[in-house]
Formats: sequence, structure tokens, C-alpha cells
Amino acid sequence: MKLQPTLFAAALALGSVHALAQTQVPGLWEHTFSMKSQGGEMEAAMAEMQKQMAAMPPDQRKQMEQMMASRGVSMGAQGTSVKVCVTKEDVARKIEPNFREGCTQEVVQRSGNTMKYKFQCTQPRPSSGEGEMTYISDKAYSGKSTVTTQVASKPQQMNMEMAGKWLAADCGDIKPRSVPAK
Repeated sequence: MKLQPTLFAAALALGSVHALAQTQVPGLWEHTFSMKSQGGEMEAAMAEMQKQMAAMPPDQRKQMEQMMASRGVSMGAQGTSVKVCVTKEDVARKIEPNFREGCTQEVVQRSGNTMKYKFQCTQPRPSSGEGEMTYISDKAYSGKSTVTTQVASKPQQMNMEMAGKWLAADCGDIKPRSVPAK
């Protein structure tokens, strides 16, 4: 079963969220996002993945769901959600441009509680995009972005809607992710 298109998009979304942390409260965050691709490939891949998971023997499906949950990932009809542990150090660093190896990001405009940005990645596959984040508070945000990448050696554009909310001060079983230092 291939999770690559979804995990690739999740990585982009998470990178954007962490890179733009303005005044984020440390603790457990849930980031949700949904994507629409230009040609429908992303949606077809998600439907196929859900179909494959549903067809798994119960023990195997449970094992896959537990593996995804241990990484904070869940998928449903409304989109994908990822739980992330944001540390005090992450908040203090206000993680900026090199949010992920192989990616750079530039904040192009800040106005009130809204920020516009552009990014470019070379890994896991070449991609670029732009987006906008609106901080509702230090415990919630919403945003949208457009990503251009390669799928099956063809250019593909995806539109992503995202939102984040703080869940708790304690991250529980979700471990902080390591973010490259500037």
C-alpha cells in the first residue's frame, strides 16, 4: 500500500505550519488539511488507499491504523489530520525558512494576523507553492495554499485548505519532531 502522495502533502502542510509559527502556544497541536488536485489524481489515490485499508484483514488494518496513529496521522472523509508536539524551543525559535531539509520558504507579506508566503522544495520531489495563513489566536489558525509538483512525471497543481488547533499542554505519546536548525 502506498501512502506517498498523502504523506508528501502532509509533509508540505506541516512544514508550512511550523515555518510560520507567529505566536504559537507549545503543546499538542492538531493540523487538518484537505486537498484537491487539478486532475483528480490525489483524490483517486486517497480513495484507493482507503479502499485498500478497508479490504485488509482486521489484524493488519488495526496494525496499520496503530502505526499511523503513533505518528499522529489519521485519515477520513473530511481530510487528513496530523498531531504534532510543538516544544517551547520551537516557539522560541519561530522556525522560519529552512523548515524542512530540501525546502526554503519566504514570507512575502505580513498584515495584521495574516501572512502570505512562498516555498520551494527539492525533496522528496521538486515542488513549489504559495499560501496564506490567518492566525485566529495563539491556539488556532486557518490557511490555504497552492502547490505545484510532479505526479507520474507530469506537472500537477494541488489546492490545500488547512486549519490547526491547540489540543493540550501535554503531548502525551506524540514525540516532538526534529526540525533542522537555521
